[in-house]
Amino acid sequence: MFSKGEIVELLITAYGFGGRGIAKVPIEDSHFVVFIDNTFPGQLVRAKIDVKRKNHAEGKLLEVLTRSVDEKVSDFQEISGGPYIYVPPQLQEKVKEAATLDTFSRISGCKNIHEKYDGFIASPHHYFYRNKMEYSFSSIEHCVLTGEEKDDAFALGFKRRGTWWKVESLNKPSGLFDEEWESKLINIREFLHKTNLPAWHPPKKEGFFRHIVIRKSFQSNLLLVNLVSSSIGLNKFDRKAFVAFIISQFGDRIAGIQHTINDNVADRAKMENGETKLLYGKAVIEETINHLRFEISMESFFQTNPLCAELLYKRAIDYLGLEDISSNSVVLDLFCGTGTIAQLIAKRNQSLTILGVDIVEEAIKDARRNAAINGLHSIQFIPLDVGKFLKEHPDLEGKIAALILDPPRAGIAPKTLQKVINLGAKVIVYISCNPSTQARDASLLIDAGYSIENYSLVDQFPHTGHIESIAKFVKK
Repeated sequence: MFSKGEIVELLITAYGFGGRGIAKVPIEDSHFVVFIDNTFPGQLVRAKIDVKRKNHAEGKLLEVLTRSVDEKVSDFQEISGGPYIYVPPQLQEKVKEAATLDTFSRISGCKNIHEKYDGFIASPHHYFYRNKMEYSFSSIEHCVLTGEEKDDAFALGFKRRGTWWKVESLNKPSGLFDEEWESKLINIREFLHKTNLPAWHPPKKEGFFRHIVIRKSFQSNLLLVNLVSSSIGLNKFDRKAFVAFIISQFGDRIAGIQHTINDNVADRAKMENGETKLLYGKAVIEETINHLRFEISMESFFQTNPLCAELLYKRAIDYLGLEDISSNSVVLDLFCGTGTIAQLIAKRNQSLTILGVDIVEEAIKDARRNAAINGLHSIQFIPLDVGKFLKEHPDLEGKIAALILDPPRAGIAPKTLQKVINLGAKVIVYISCNPSTQARDASLLIDAGYSIENYSLVDQFPHTGHIESIAKFVKK
């Protein structure tokens, strides 16, 4: 049944965790299951078989041939990063919730998760909720309307689904990022095209224009702009004209404009891969989370949906039970990133000693700077791998009142999780951007004598298959 690389047409009949659409192909007295990411029940899709197993296969979505009856096609342009833009938000939330609770229960072994469930926290805004977006240039364009491919084009938008070399130009808002910016992106594309400098050609690794990266402050409604190019043809690029054009389009909404020269052949927009020059304004914008101020640069680690993050952080800190923690106790924030949670804990209870640990030095620098801005001095931020930090500090065992975990998608390494367990904290609050790995780790925590007291889901990323979860574990 099927072979790797085969192109197939399938009807999606169910929604699986993480946005994995499920197609069932009849065989004899049973059926063969195919999982296809970013699809929705009722869609007829064309997909490429990527993984073939005995009892199932996995495919990559190439094209939606027929829409589900549940989809309501709007004026937003569908992009690969927002596959459910036409699915009503309330229906998205319903299927995400059901699939995630089922997966968490099955993997963790916690059969009564519905009894511990505190409910679904929806994003305050279902549209235009992102505070950062990266757009790619390519001289290979996939035409949205005709499906044709042009090899000598000037495309600016997002990578075509399932490809790394061609871009679909964004001609109208995607519904995910700032509406004004995306409405005028077509004007920026036309302006840059008239410079006669070429868009990047991914297979050939040549060209000039590579990316535009944008950050937005929801507090001030200001934008930070970073144009990323190669150095080939730099002497022909008029930076002053580019700045003037951006300001003519957005006026005083522009907080700063940067230009990064990146000659790295890898297809990344990261500023550390090149030399960045500030062309106009400032290199930072300011955002607020629960009345705390945060300076954000283009490369800062920060929540993509800040308005929803406020709700997530409030729930997580409520789970800590700070009112039950005695003064001068130690609270750990592991995988702390820019230390947002640590600062919110310190704001609520300044008698606590808080340690924030993260391996990313840039994030720790941001955390220290923002803690100083907010006048919070009871936090120590440590740039170190969490496992290494715990190994070097056995003296903390038995001395941690509570701790927060917010690891990467892969979850926590078993040895590191055992070190966390050895600390003996009465309360562990585990935030996850991947509830399936959280469920795996939950199983180990339960075996070690912890029980799940509360569980919540948070929809940080509407129109995608992603969801975040918060679990409160209490030591028996």
